[in-house]
Amino acid sequence: MKTFASWLAVTSTLVSLCYLPGCEDSQVLRLASTTSTRDSGLLEVLLPAFEKNNGCRVDLVATGTGAALKLGEFGDVDVLIVHARSAEEAFMEAGHGSRHEPLMHNFFLIVGPKDDPADVVGTDPALALKRIAEKKARYLSRGDDSGTHQRELAFWQEAGGRPEWDGFVESGQGMGATLTMADEKGAYVLIDGGTWLKRKDSLSLIPIVTEGKNLRNQYAALVVTSKGGPQTNSQLANRFVDFLISAEAQKQIADYRVQGQPLFHPDRLEQEPSE
Repeated sequence: MKTFASWLAVTSTLVSLCYLPGCEDSQVLRLASTTSTRDSGLLEVLLPAFEKNNGCRVDLVATGTGAALKLGEFGDVDVLIVHARSAEEAFMEAGHGSRHEPLMHNFFLIVGPKDDPADVVGTDPALALKRIAEKKARYLSRGDDSGTHQRELAFWQEAGGRPEWDGFVESGQGMGATLTMADEKGAYVLIDGGTWLKRKDSLSLIPIVTEGKNLRNQYAALVVTSKGGPQTNSQLANRFVDFLISAEAQKQIADYRVQGQPLFHPDRLEQEPSE
């Protein structure tokens, strides 16, 4: 029987961003992170410094938040970077995590074709989705239980439920791939601000809904509890989370920009004591 991890290996991306020769298994950190964080390029800034300072390598699985939490539940990773608060709370309450730290945030937005066929520009997210459905306009959903998909489902619930129509398509893909598909189809799509800023110059879509309640997109780092499945490297995982919320890493997050615009806003920078 295939394990969850072996199945996920087919549907997600496993990347070793830095390999250190002679690195022991105890010095390998298994990180599951959202595709939006990976696609933003931020991890390419953060991980090398941690690897160098700790004499380790970080093996990254980039996938949706739901799948990342499942990997943590099975003990197949040591640490998570995810963005779905209610799912994170359930994960912690079930005893699958030993530590939960707010890390950074940006904001969701809905982008779509320039002619805005559903006439939703400037509306709030729930009303926008309702009108898109009523107009039977094209809409692309990730449909993958990611943090973005979970937020979309909350907006649909607020809108009174999602009706079926031919223009609604689920990609089952990560954020970058879903955005590309939406651009090709001229469809509306809910997206995190980081991925949008990273990719917007290569797309024909434009921001349509940028204001409204519940658009804050909060990321957190979770240390997986050492139980079940492969032995979890909790010591290295805690060092990694300590690094992520440190003044050094939080400043790197604040300084990470595309064309002068920040992709993420650090949550812990002001809490660090001044020297």
